[in-house]
Amino acid sequence: MRAPSVLGVAAGVGGVPLLVLAVLWGAGELAALPTLVAAACVATAALVAAALWVRDLDRLTAVLDSAYPSAPNPARDLLPMLKPVGRIAGRIERMARSLAQRADEVGEALRANETIIERLPDPLLVLDAQRAAHRVNAAARAAFGDDMPAVLRHPLLREAIDRAWREQTPQTADLVLPVPVEREVQATVIYFRQRLADGAQALLILSDRTRERAVERMRADFVANASHELRTPLASLMGFVETLRGPAADDPPAQQRFLAIMADQAARMNRLIDDLLSLSRVELTEHTPPADSVDLAAVLARVLAGFEMRLRDRRQTLELEIGPELPHVIADADQMAQVATNLVDNAVKYGREGGTVRVSLQRTPPGNRFAQRPGVVLSVRDDGAGIPRAHLPRLTERFYRVDKGRSRTAGGTGLGLAIVKHIVNRHRGRLTIDSQEGHGAVFSVWLPLTPET
Repeated sequence: MRAPSVLGVAAGVGGVPLLVLAVLWGAGELAALPTLVAAACVATAALVAAALWVRDLDRLTAVLDSAYPSAPNPARDLLPMLKPVGRIAGRIERMARSLAQRADEVGEALRANETIIERLPDPLLVLDAQRAAHRVNAAARAAFGDDMPAVLRHPLLREAIDRAWREQTPQTADLVLPVPVEREVQATVIYFRQRLADGAQALLILSDRTRERAVERMRADFVANASHELRTPLASLMGFVETLRGPAADDPPAQQRFLAIMADQAARMNRLIDDLLSLSRVELTEHTPPADSVDLAAVLARVLAGFEMRLRDRRQTLELEIGPELPHVIADADQMAQVATNLVDNAVKYGREGGTVRVSLQRTPPGNRFAQRPGVVLSVRDDGAGIPRAHLPRLTERFYRVDKGRSRTAGGTGLGLAIVKHIVNRHRGRLTIDSQEGHGAVFSVWLPLTPET
């Protein structure tokens, strides 16, 4: 305790009463003895009050110093009437500066956390105490977009979230999400026993496992389907090789005939392997939408230029109709070229010889049969024998053929429409097939326009 500080405070507290007593005594209003007694009482009370006050202020100063030992000193000197109050004011200002500095540090840490969450490659949601999405990172917005509420309502995911809240332990769930394209997702819910400063109560991580599981399925499908499809041409090749080694070893005309058949069978196997590889590549990227702006009219022109010889060989006529001021779409140019190639190839193969193949590329307004949003429709129409209605739902299945003999004769692998379906799914579009027996078939692909178009 500082004696000068105590005396100064005592003087400030008892100075006025003592001055009043002195004035009254000097004026003869008070006797000497009562005045001395009163002055002694006032001085004693002032000293005691000052001592207690200074002691408590010193204790408060020590507490502030111990609470914020590294805080910077005040930028200016405070000169109040009482020095103890000045010390307290200085400590309080130092405390305020320290708190502001710590608030800045906390703010920087929170911004760093937000940046980390935003840039994580996996979709991540921060859930609040009501189990609703408090914050969503860029990967989640890109993967699910407007479908995020539907994802959170998935029964298996809701069950995992409720279980995490109930047991207060991390929970996982395997989900199959049908929108906007079918994906397989592993959801992990991490519950925080204490709520974070921003209100977060849990983290929800949605790890896309579509690619890995698609690879597993493709491996199994390749073994099952490819082995079946390759068995017939391989058996033919082996039979012809044995024939060329044996009975036809000295028969040049037979050798030429058999070699031509062998070349056809080898080409068929090559086409089958190419289509299987194409389908595998498409399935691996199906859950990732494209990002390039593509002029479909230019892509279609390049594709149709490659069919001139085949159309001439089958004496078929091509009719092309492209709408005016056709907008670009967000698409993968190579995959859209493959879609157009497969559809036109089917129309040429299964259309009537000497007939007409009609190709149309038009902009469709809202409210059309394909979707509620505007889009672009590519249609390919042939005038062949048509497809029985019972077969239409299964045309996009792998290796499905309406007429197996005719398909193999025409060089089909049974994978073309399956490839088209998966490419259209990746582009968030729709594929429709219309046909009547005897009146040909129409294959239409609708692709959505971006909002700015």
